[in-house]
Amino acid sequence: MEPSKEAAQSLPPPPRGDRVADAPEQPRRDVLRPRIGEEGRRARDLGRKRMRLVRRGFVAVVILLAFAGVGLALRPRPVPVDVATAARGGLVVAIEETGIARVKDRYVVSAPVSGTVSRQLLEPGDTVAERQVVAEIAPLASPLLDVRTRSEAQARLSAAASALGQAEAQEKRATAAEALARAELSRARSLAEGGSLAAQQLDRAEFEARMRAEELSSAVFAVKVAAEQVRVARATLAAEGGSSDRHIEVLAPASGRVLRVLQKSEGVVQAGAPLVEIGNPEVLELVVDLLTTDAVRVQSGTPVTIQGWGGDRALPARVRKVEPSAFTKPSALGIEEQRVNVIAAFSDPRRDWAALGDGFRIEARLVLWQGEDVLKMPQGAAFRRGESWAVYRVVSGKARLTPVQIGHRGDTEIEVLSGLDPGAVVVVHPGDRVKEGARVQVLE
Repeated sequence: MEPSKEAAQSLPPPPRGDRVADAPEQPRRDVLRPRIGEEGRRARDLGRKRMRLVRRGFVAVVILLAFAGVGLALRPRPVPVDVATAARGGLVVAIEETGIARVKDRYVVSAPVSGTVSRQLLEPGDTVAERQVVAEIAPLASPLLDVRTRSEAQARLSAAASALGQAEAQEKRATAAEALARAELSRARSLAEGGSLAAQQLDRAEFEARMRAEELSSAVFAVKVAAEQVRVARATLAAEGGSSDRHIEVLAPASGRVLRVLQKSEGVVQAGAPLVEIGNPEVLELVVDLLTTDAVRVQSGTPVTIQGWGGDRALPARVRKVEPSAFTKPSALGIEEQRVNVIAAFSDPRRDWAALGDGFRIEARLVLWQGEDVLKMPQGAAFRRGESWAVYRVVSGKARLTPVQIGHRGDTEIEVLSGLDPGAVVVVHPGDRVKEGARVQVLE
């Protein structure tokens, strides 16, 4: 029985190709959905608009937050810096160097001649008086002779002895001739007085007597020379390997104490060799070698503070003079430096520094300038900017480049003449990241 036309119109359309023929029938939405009015439709559209606005606002907020995060990430971070405050106070400009204490008047006693010096009985610290014997020098021992030299010496002795005998014989001959000449002269004078002898013959007799006297005198001197030659030849053989008992005494030039014994044992020394050093340890001076660039600022009377000498307190002293000649001295790094000695004297009595001795090490601090009320800041805050100096001040968390004029430079601080006020905060040791207007972060 076929359905009616009205029933067929109310039935759902037949399923499409992918639907199963026996699927349950679904009611139509437009049939089942209740119909709404105009007001409901407006309310629905308004709600949809609100949802769209909310979604758009949320997306906009997310985008703004993203841009803000990127901006914050790309923004330069504050530079961490160390700061200090410019303040008024005392400032000292000083030079610190090591030096030594030395005896002011010292004498080095040397050997006056070459020879063999005796063993030194004096010890460092012994007291000596002026003109006291401090050493004895004996002549050098004769050298040993080899066979050839000994034979030659013996031959010279024999020749000298023969020459002596010959000279003695000549002396005897001259003596006899002189005696004969005197006798002939005596007879000639007797005859001349009687008128039996001519004056010419008398003159000849006198001349003959004088000649024979001169020959005798020459013979006597020849005997002496030959005797001395024999003595020299015998001395060469007799003194072989021996020494003389004669010696020379070396005397102390002044009273004082022995500082150093330079030749302790007995031995051969040459003329001018140092033997002993004498001085007065109660009169000390301080010697500090400074760079010539620092020494030009030191004057006579500059106050000096002696530290690191082993005592329980610092010792005051004053510069006595700056030596006029410099010398070259290598530094700890091996660099040759031009230095000059600065001599200072103690201001306190000797009982305060009696423990110091010759050559003792000291640490000297020379005060070149001192101010009681000056504006100062750390040296590391100032840097060169062209021909002048500048600093970075910290103002509201930012670095501000400020030109300054500096004065005296101390050990760690520097005097500020202009450009800063007391209480100004400056950057210490600014790095390459610190620029004008850069944000800085003060390290604790």
